[in-house]
Amino acid sequence: MTTSEKNLRTCNKGHKYYKSSDCPTCPICEQERKPDHGFLSLLSAPARRALEHNGIKSLHQLSTYSEKEILQFHGMGPASLPKLRSALKENGLSFRI
Repeated sequence: MTTSEKNLRTCNKGHKYYKSSDCPTCPICEQERKPDHGFLSLLSAPARRALEHNGIKSLHQLSTYSEKEILQFHGMGPASLPKLRSALKENGLSFRI
């Protein structure tokens, strides 16, 4: 089994962190950006960024997409769908069919 070598990086805000991938996202900045409430707070950082990147910041906006369309977004995985379905249902909404 091989191990990935982690490199020390520093983000624009001066946070120091180690990463083995080429992903430029600072985990400290990402944690600071995470919402405290709302449906976006339920999601992993990649899933949240996928929705935000596609202009989805409200449940109403989310309800205009089908599950299949949402899964096409880079960073969105099937584990996020039950959380999104539940949040939509609690607000009387659903994914587009």
